[in-house]
Amino acid sequence: MALRVGGMASGMDTESIIKELMNAERIPLDKMKQKKQTLEWQRDDYRSMNTLLLDFRTELTQMKLTSKYRSSSVTTSDDSKVTATAATSAAQTSYSISNVTQIASAAYRVGKAAVTSGATKLDPSKTLESQKTSSLTGLKWSTGAVASQTLTGDGDKEISLVLTGDEKVKIGTDAEGKLELEKMSVKVNGTSYKVVSGAPTAPDQVTISEAGTLTFGSDIAKGASVKVEYITDKRVQKTTLTADASTFQLDRQEINKEGFKLISGSSEYLIDSSVDVTTNSNGQRIAQLEGDKGTVNLTTGLVTFKGSPISKDTSITAEFKQNYADLSITSYTSANSTTGVTENFLIQSSETMNQVINKVNLSNAGVSLIYDSYKDMMSITRKETGNYHTTNDGKEMSIKGSFDTGVLYLGEAEEKGGDNAIFTINGLETQRQSNTFEMSGVSITLKSKFTDPVNLSVSKNSNDIYDNIKGFVDKYNTLIGAISKKTSEERYRTYTPLTDEQREQLSDKQQEQWEEKAKSGLLRRDPLLTGVLNSMRSNFSQPVSNSETNAMYRQLASIGITTTANYLEGGKLEINEAKLREAINTNPNAVEALFRGGSDSSAIGEKGIIHRLYDTVNGAMDKLKERAGNSFSTSQQFTLGRQLSTIDSSIDRFEDRLTQVEDRYWKQFTAMEKAMQQANSQSSYLMQQFSM
Repeated sequence: MALRVGGMASGMDTESIIKELMNAERIPLDKMKQKKQTLEWQRDDYRSMNTLLLDFRTELTQMKLTSKYRSSSVTTSDDSKVTATAATSAAQTSYSISNVTQIASAAYRVGKAAVTSGATKLDPSKTLESQKTSSLTGLKWSTGAVASQTLTGDGDKEISLVLTGDEKVKIGTDAEGKLELEKMSVKVNGTSYKVVSGAPTAPDQVTISEAGTLTFGSDIAKGASVKVEYITDKRVQKTTLTADASTFQLDRQEINKEGFKLISGSSEYLIDSSVDVTTNSNGQRIAQLEGDKGTVNLTTGLVTFKGSPISKDTSITAEFKQNYADLSITSYTSANSTTGVTENFLIQSSETMNQVINKVNLSNAGVSLIYDSYKDMMSITRKETGNYHTTNDGKEMSIKGSFDTGVLYLGEAEEKGGDNAIFTINGLETQRQSNTFEMSGVSITLKSKFTDPVNLSVSKNSNDIYDNIKGFVDKYNTLIGAISKKTSEERYRTYTPLTDEQREQLSDKQQEQWEEKAKSGLLRRDPLLTGVLNSMRSNFSQPVSNSETNAMYRQLASIGITTTANYLEGGKLEINEAKLREAINTNPNAVEALFRGGSDSSAIGEKGIIHRLYDTVNGAMDKLKERAGNSFSTSQQFTLGRQLSTIDSSIDRFEDRLTQVEDRYWKQFTAMEKAMQQANSQSSYLMQQFSM
């Protein structure tokens, strides 16, 4: 910035003079800023109107639903015996229910014997392995390893498990001659496939080879989720030990001591079951196995491993086995009453009874399994009531497997329940598999047995329908009231937006009062808003005539909805309650057709009032968005935004010009001051010369 010298020689208040000059120069700039402010207020007013229209459109969307016009209610003569609810589509009718001789019940079984077969009662929170000699002496375990993998289908019939080392899938039979494959579980996108030993003969069958190859009876879709729970002869786990390693954590717990190996290179280190240690060829203690925790503790001070010091990144492999049992549950349900829904479970010895129960209850078996510690017995209940299995033995559940024969004792237990509800409705004796059933849009629930009739009466709930229509009218009146007020506001043209200098001269209250008048009337007689008001009034007044309407109910006035007599209210609606209720009670279908009929028609005269209004409001919102945009719009996407951008550019250019003008004024006054100072110096010099 150039040096500015003010009034030192002339004695003039240069700064004040230039300020006054610049105030005159800024007048066009102030007008541009005022115009910008006016456009911003106008934009905000348009957007507030669009918000009101959006709220009303949401109400119109709701009023398109049949539930707004078809509310039904049910009364019962004895709700302690029968309760009912009606859907919106339920017809006005009545039912008489009597002779309820049987209530639908869920099939259930109680274990044939106590769970505990040893001296100590089962603790459901402890691992099964830790209680096999004290509580679960009757359970016959199998030995191997249980694992699960989730694979992805590639459009072929074959897909392979990823096995470690020389792991092999157990495809033979157990000690009792049961195929190990039958214990395994394969699900594709949640649907169970039957695991068979030979080649699959049906699309829902699959076999698993010893090498882990799954072969399905049909192609598995590409990208399908294939979840497999399977059994191998052993578990192989590899890791890399560092020189300072003190433990090696296995990925299983409750490890069998027999057959446990630590392998490094070509050397094997076997477990000594008597002391729970692993030794090398020299008889030195190498590690200790904590089988219950699955932890291998390397001996403190260990200096040799395979006859030499442990080096960094030593590769080590552990081979081990666990105990496991199998459980298979089949239940006949509404989803499958022919073959039933079967779920296979592999129970690991490291699991607790609580975990087993949770696994069963969360499965697709559709049963609820519980353990009662007081009686020390199990109970299983099918979640659905009714009789679905009507062939062969007729039992609703089948429970098999070593975990059942050694712990649950449910497979051979007596099954009770699983009965249908038997009753008479309107003289017709019938049955249902559930105590809650639907009949012509009415959901009926039987609560107990009884003989004498209980009467149900279904009727239209006119109060709900009336309230829905009244609520709609109220929201319409609120909308047009707000728009009418905005388009009829007084315009105070002398009250322009305040400049910065004007604001400094007014108090906060005075500024508020001034701006209130400056903002008033910016949308007065706006053609876009007055146009939507006129269109909505036309939507209401024009008769509705289509295949669904009744000749007696083609206009709102015919059901008691008319425009208020006060024209200053802008066409608000008022309701003749008695007339509207009469129309709803007499012909609710005609009332519905008047509002939401003709939805597929393109002719305005055939469309119901709601559809007309929806189209009108949508069109107005599009125009308002084109004019004023919304909070997500850029300035170039709407008319007022483009105008504001143009004004901003003009303001920037004018402010640059003002800076140049102010600099010119200062240069001129500075030059004048310097000239006067020089003249004063010369005058002083001459005076001195004359005085000599």
